[in-house]
Amino acid sequence: MNIEDLKKLREETGAGIADCKEALTESKGDYKKALEIIKQKGFDKAAKKADREVKAGLVEVYSHAGKVGVVVDLLCETDFVAKTEAFKNLAHEIALQIASMNPENTEKLLKQDYVRDPSQTIDALVKSVIGKVGENIQIGKFARIELGE
Repeated sequence: MNIEDLKKLREETGAGIADCKEALTESKGDYKKALEIIKQKGFDKAAKKADREVKAGLVEVYSHAGKVGVVVDLLCETDFVAKTEAFKNLAHEIALQIASMNPENTEKLLKQDYVRDPSQTIDALVKSVIGKVGENIQIGKFARIELGE
């Protein structure tokens, strides 16, 4: 097993060392396959956590060049997770997505291709963070305001 691939996989996914080793072993050292295995495990974790109550989180505020403003309510289970960089970054990325793509509602937002990586949807992005932090995450309310509208 390549130690550099193990480190890179862990940094990229936030998965535990044991999960990264298992994925690299299962993929016979193929980094891309190991990455897919880790992502799938994250989705599996997300499905198991979907019914958990979300009573913490944060409100992200984003302004794009003073022309578009977004407020988004991102929810999780505990204040501990709400303070993590992964969660804060997700809130920012979702606000950026809303500013760029102007979805009508949360359901449509989740189905959109992620503006920074069109190979994944916003739903997949959220599920990948659920896999990293180990808690249910849901997008609450959001509002988008554009100058002159």
